[in-house]
Amino acid sequence: MKNNYALPRIVFALLLGTGITSHAQPNMTAPEPKTGFALVELFTSEGCSSCPPADEVVAHIAQLYPAGVFVLSFHVDYWDRLGWKDAFSSAEYTRRQKQYAEGLGLSSIYTPQVIINGNKEFLGSDETKLKTAINGELKKAAVIPFEASAKNTDDRTITVTCRKTAKDNNDLYIALVQSHAETAVKNGENAGRQLHHINIVRALATAKRSGGTISLNIPPGLSAKDCRIIAFAQDPGTLHVVAASWIVIQ
Repeated sequence: MKNNYALPRIVFALLLGTGITSHAQPNMTAPEPKTGFALVELFTSEGCSSCPPADEVVAHIAQLYPAGVFVLSFHVDYWDRLGWKDAFSSAEYTRRQKQYAEGLGLSSIYTPQVIINGNKEFLGSDETKLKTAINGELKKAAVIPFEASAKNTDDRTITVTCRKTAKDNNDLYIALVQSHAETAVKNGENAGRQLHHINIVRALATAKRSGGTISLNIPPGLSAKDCRIIAFAQDPGTLHVVAASWIVIQ
């Protein structure tokens, strides 16, 4: 469903998501093979009746493409005033969606919306179109221009250490995502429905241009095994995502 908004110019900030529970691993993750990838950003809301089919589509996509495809579910906040407060929603994610709208020349933002590698957008529930876009991206060559590792340093914190392996001006983002969640919606457009979500972005951080160490707080009620980490590099001007990789939580 579309929502018309003035699209202010926004300085691009944070993003990131999905981690992995861990076994013993080297200090830094090995570079991914030089094959294509697809960062799938879904902008969704528990208050939107059109969104559950898109949530189901990206969950299916994650099963179909266990490697090379990275799903991030961003719950926006502009539906929260319409009868149901989405506990996963954030104004920060709405700002990110608005920035994409400005960059892609869209007159409005809407849910459910999918954006692939920062430069293609369409209706998030269109699985056929999503598969076509992903298959096209996977055919392209790709290099991971960074290295990263993640440790569960205490019960409530995951520390990510990253560094650039290429000299470029791309921003490096790290995201902590909740692997799965279910919500019994009591009000709003989805009242009475049990909604299922995957890879919900719960914490976002941006590394320094050259890399560094980032601490991410594990949300209350969760532990490291419930979370995943994903890192990706993005051109701050074009918003094109140039690389993405899973980061194992040790």
